[in-house]
Amino acid sequence: MANDPFIFVTVGSTDFDALISAIDNLAPSLQMRGIMQIGHGQYVPTNMPCFRFAPSLEPFYEQSSLVIAHGGLGTTMEVLRRGKPLVSVSNPDRYDNHQEDLLSHLAESRHLIWCRDLSQLARAIHAVRTEPLCRYQPPECRIHLVIDDFLHHNGMRS
Repeated sequence: MANDPFIFVTVGSTDFDALISAIDNLAPSLQMRGIMQIGHGQYVPTNMPCFRFAPSLEPFYEQSSLVIAHGGLGTTMEVLRRGKPLVSVSNPDRYDNHQEDLLSHLAESRHLIWCRDLSQLARAIHAVRTEPLCRYQPPECRIHLVIDDFLHHNGMRS
């Protein structure tokens, strides 16, 4: 049972009914167990169990063999740091399509599969299960050096 494919779908703290509905329609053909976190969405799936919120999504990430998520930065980084295969779907309802810049870069680097259009979701799920991805390695944090340099050059530190 532990090696059974398990899909976790998350929309984070928002709503993304189009994604939840698309997964719900695909669920019978996926041959995977799973669960969906639907946030504030109005659509309630019938083909896969769901919940709105949890104190932590960590247990769901840990048991998943595949994550499908909205394209938010927080969720994307949480999944990539865990080394889980990720299909990330940009939400066109977000105010400035900012998710596309992030997802474009991460997809080009082969860290995730970017589903730009929900009509291509089945293809994206197949791709994430069959195509090799590169494990994400976060860049070295250098903010402390930037702050020190700023303070030194603005007379705040001698």
